[in-house]
Amino acid sequence: MAHPVIDPPALAEPPKLPRGCSNLRLRQADRLVSLHFDSVVQKATGLKTSQYTLLSHIAAMGPVRPADLAAAMALQPSTLTRNLQPLMAQGWVQMGPGADARSRSISLTDAGQAKRQKSQLAWKQAQLAFNQRMGTERVARLHALLDEVIQLMADTPETPR
Repeated sequence: MAHPVIDPPALAEPPKLPRGCSNLRLRQADRLVSLHFDSVVQKATGLKTSQYTLLSHIAAMGPVRPADLAAAMALQPSTLTRNLQPLMAQGWVQMGPGADARSRSISLTDAGQAKRQKSQLAWKQAQLAFNQRMGTERVARLHALLDEVIQLMADTPETPR
């Protein structure tokens, strides 16, 4: 009587272990991705993507208290103030009185709203070019992984609030 031939089980590949510094790798990737987005957005509008992001947050939240905007963008208040200055100098953002005598409120001017809309078109071009270069499935996986990293790191005691 013939015995059936049984293939040996496939040897499982050993789990891959991280190599090198995660912070360095993230910073390298951030610089390269930022260069891509900045080149497209800045060429079309003169704005850095960080400035476009700030205009977009103000558009979505405004009028908004500086402390609330800084918290939403995970920025230190001094960094927010420094980043707002050129936008205010260009007349795209204005700071006015807040709900009480001690508070301030940040909002976009009409010129700032127009600048944000023009920049949004350039950002979309940059995003589509990034998706094409990386592949949409890979970008979706990257976004999911980054969302997970953000959530896990936001819950650590060393994350400043």
